[in-house]
Amino acid sequence: MNNLSAETLAAIKEAQKNASAELMKAWTQSASAIQGLTAYDLEAPAKLLYPVITPLRNSTPRVSGRGGIQANWRSITGINITGMSPGVGQGNRSGVITTSTANNIAAYASLGLEDNVTFEADYAAEGFDDVKARAVEGLLRSLMIGEEKLILGGDASLALATTPTPSLVAGTAGSLATDVDYSVICVALTLEGFLNASVAGGILAAVARTNADGSVDNYGGGSAQKSANATVSVTGPNGSISATVAQVRGAVAYAWFWSPSAGTEILGLITTINSALITATATGTQTAASLPASDNSRNVLVFDGLLTQVFTVANNGYFSAQPTGVAGTGTPLTSDGAGGIVELDVALKSFWDTSRLSPTAIYVSSQEIQNITKKVLAGAVNSAQRFVFDSKQGMIAGGTLVRSYLNKFAMDGAQEIPVKLHPNMPAGTMLFDTDVLPYPLSNVTNVKQIRARRDYYQIEWPLRTRKYEYGVYADEVLQNYFVPAFGSITNIGNG
Repeated sequence: MNNLSAETLAAIKEAQKNASAELMKAWTQSASAIQGLTAYDLEAPAKLLYPVITPLRNSTPRVSGRGGIQANWRSITGINITGMSPGVGQGNRSGVITTSTANNIAAYASLGLEDNVTFEADYAAEGFDDVKARAVEGLLRSLMIGEEKLILGGDASLALATTPTPSLVAGTAGSLATDVDYSVICVALTLEGFLNASVAGGILAAVARTNADGSVDNYGGGSAQKSANATVSVTGPNGSISATVAQVRGAVAYAWFWSPSAGTEILGLITTINSALITATATGTQTAASLPASDNSRNVLVFDGLLTQVFTVANNGYFSAQPTGVAGTGTPLTSDGAGGIVELDVALKSFWDTSRLSPTAIYVSSQEIQNITKKVLAGAVNSAQRFVFDSKQGMIAGGTLVRSYLNKFAMDGAQEIPVKLHPNMPAGTMLFDTDVLPYPLSNVTNVKQIRARRDYYQIEWPLRTRKYEYGVYADEVLQNYFVPAFGSITNIGNG
């Protein structure tokens, strides 16, 4: 080392300095979580960020069935239905009363969903989450969500038939091409049809579903047979079309197809009232010509839900539909000017007049709960509006919401009925629900109940490929002992 020149020492020092700089550069923090020697701060387990909102399923009692293919029961629906006077002459026997009875059935339906986990997915999740348990958990929750939709509006028996032909009036409120004869077709939708429909994705007609075992199930997707086309000539500038169709009992929505030439109509609107204001070219991709010339409103694999039971005329549930009103706007609920709503009072009066009972809940959409609040506050009773001051936090919380409605037509004075949001309720429709019958010794423990031949159960299928295959099933029916205790108002305009 003593023989090293000053130049050599300087070169060694420079090399050491450069090496340190390169080393420092190599061990800086990576800009990516998946590059370099960077720890991956992954929280376990996976977060389940999806809603499971099933108020009707949660509040409906579940009881065990006793075999057979359907639940069967008989009802005494009236005593002394002719109103015979009880007065009796001296020494005589009185007259014989007439009693009305009814036979009732509700056929069981098998419900279920399946999922699978590949061997590799199971390996990859080791140490992070139990992917097989997550698959079964997701199946159970998915089945509950699907069951909620069926309890609300499953339709196994009520056919919507053929949608009436629309009535059209040309206007000047849009941007349709002028001096053109437009053709319009309408399709009525059940609750299932509405929930599965979108302008971009289209509506479902006949469904042929290939199952996990390769079998095929066929059922209706919730759409009525399409209407005949109607035509109108749009002549003025800023062309538009006001389209209306006769209301279809059982429908909660309507799909509208149009184009400048018959035979090429395209889906452009889905409304929850029986009218539409057409102002522009249809933006969907589904054509009316692609729909079959048949009614596909019924899903024969499920059971009838509460809305369908009410919509069925023979069941005598309360039913009212708002008038058509202005196309595209409809007829909203009406304030009575005294803190109430005309249509709700008419319904509640009917429940009392016909069955001497009061509903125990009103299920509505977000649109309707907002409109109900506005109608109540629009009345002369300004005391319904309130602000709350929290002196501890030095803040004012503003806002109003109608959480219940006062039924004037109930025994022992007015009765509060909770107004509840339902995640699957279409705008423009509401359901009156009842869980108590005010009839002594009626032999009805639950006004409605899920009767299950087999309640929720899990199947882990034998291995046939390198996948773990699971199914979660139930076999049940919605049993409703007294449909007149339930009701619905539909075709409600927004406003």
